[in-house]
Amino acid sequence: MKKNMISIIILALLVVNIVMTVIMMFSIIPANKKTIALVDEISGAIKLDVAANDPEGAATGSSGSNVSLADSATYSIEDQQTFQLKKGEDGEAHYVVCKVAVLMNKTSEDYAAFGAEVESGARDPLILNAMSEVVGGYTYEDVEALGQTGLQEAALERIQATFGSDFIYQVALSGYIVQ
Repeated sequence: MKKNMISIIILALLVVNIVMTVIMMFSIIPANKKTIALVDEISGAIKLDVAANDPEGAATGSSGSNVSLADSATYSIEDQQTFQLKKGEDGEAHYVVCKVAVLMNKTSEDYAAFGAEVESGARDPLILNAMSEVVGGYTYEDVEALGQTGLQEAALERIQATFGSDFIYQVALSGYIVQ
């Protein structure tokens, strides 16, 4: 008789456990969906979307314009560049090492004026100076927090201001190393 009573108690506890699990699942899943939606909204607000291309194959820069790859020209500065960072709390010298490339919109009116000069390398000093000013304004900690994408966006804004145009719509940093 004792064994039957213990079996009945165990069965009752199992049924209670299953009921509680079902209740938890129905209460947690909607809350989890709301959390995921909230995280998506926040990441969208602070532009954490790392996809550089949309499904149609058009690249989007910070200027908000869509440029198809057929209308793009890419210019890469030959040598790897070393940019010094502003000294931070540790007082040590830190550097960003990378290759710099710019993507230009060939359909832009300013591409006719500046595109050939950029592609010939005549405007390399302007681009590198803008990069140096941007990178030199950040400490090691700032660059680590910004990441490569944040640094590219800041450099793009500065280069666009230098040329007074948005025909350069994206800056790409390859071989990106922060030391």
